[in-house]
Amino acid sequence: MAQEEDAGKSGKVEPQYIKDIEQLAKNKQIQVAFQSILAQNKRNRDELIMLTEIPAPPFMEEKRAARFATMLKEAGADSVWIDKVGNVIALRKGKKGKGRVGFDAHLDTVFPLETNVKVKIKGDTLFAPGVGDDTRALVMVASVLRAMEEAKIETQSDILFIGSVGEEGLGDLRGVKHLFSDQSPRLDSWISIDGGDIGRISTMGLGSYRYRITFKGPGGHSWGAFGLANPQHALGSAIHYFTKSADKYTRSGARTSYNVGRIGGGTSVNSIAFESWMEVDMRSEFPGNLNKVDSILKASVQQALQEHNAMKRMGPALTVDIVKIGDRPSGELDENLPLIQRTMATASYFGVSPNVSRGSTNSNIPISRGIPAVTIGRGGKSGNAHALSEWWYDDKESYKAIQFALLTLVSEAGIVNP
Repeated sequence: MAQEEDAGKSGKVEPQYIKDIEQLAKNKQIQVAFQSILAQNKRNRDELIMLTEIPAPPFMEEKRAARFATMLKEAGADSVWIDKVGNVIALRKGKKGKGRVGFDAHLDTVFPLETNVKVKIKGDTLFAPGVGDDTRALVMVASVLRAMEEAKIETQSDILFIGSVGEEGLGDLRGVKHLFSDQSPRLDSWISIDGGDIGRISTMGLGSYRYRITFKGPGGHSWGAFGLANPQHALGSAIHYFTKSADKYTRSGARTSYNVGRIGGGTSVNSIAFESWMEVDMRSEFPGNLNKVDSILKASVQQALQEHNAMKRMGPALTVDIVKIGDRPSGELDENLPLIQRTMATASYFGVSPNVSRGSTNSNIPISRGIPAVTIGRGGKSGNAHALSEWWYDDKESYKAIQFALLTLVSEAGIVNP
């Protein structure tokens, strides 16, 4: 995830939750865990470099998953496995059987397999594609597990420590979609790590649809076959009709966006293309608005298809394929849910004003189903996410993000006092 959250708003924390978190933080085992996290600084940095240098594009996360599974085994999980879609799952059993909490970071990055992911180090700054988003979060998940083991913290609920696949791009949240399907263990609440500052808490899902639209025709020579219906021309018209109508619709109401991100097709300047395609991304805060701009897109495509078939002077008609390649549901959770209140209270404990926001993260899936879920930040300083020049900087307080994650997780799972 990169720059996919809105500005957010200040969260209101109920005093009782602040009191509860302050009391939990005084627990001797929690303090031992906090010290363990501090002591892991060098190890966490080394593991961040190691994991970053294992390429993990969507649908090709296997090598990174295997290494992350080993990390969770070494950290002390009760059992570790990789499910049928590639998610790494480590179970830490609770003592009271009171539900199950998912604690997640995503394995994949946006970069193709051939990308140079060698980490360059300048002082306390690491430079490499994917070093922040979301590799740093994977290190945090393992660090929290180690700290809980070293401090002998027992929880009431089971905890699943997760490295999920397919969060980015055409991965379309496939890992977390599987985790919330009937084929996986039930999850009662969900905490993802994906973002920057520890005060930013995503509790609202930004919905999106993505399409690959392909116009097809016979193709031919630009002079000798002139008069054939041209897929490139039809694509251009479709884009024009879509952007003109979508612009009008999105100027009012709930925030809604649209973007033609990629186009392609054709073989040469003097050939009528046999195929022309585009990939389109549309997003909205609310499902109704997303469905409306979706209908505008489809109507525009059909208008262009009919128009250019009517214009042809010879040959067969154009056809069009409309394939949905992404579907992220939207949704909102009540700010008064215990998980959200606990997370905001934990931010307050660390001296940060909580800010609740809308984002496009793994939490979209549980949020859309009304399951308590938050996405929290990775800490440190980072920049240029999704770019080859991505960097992550240890600002000497990045360990606090791990302590924040641990305290939030234990407050949700419920501590069992020795």
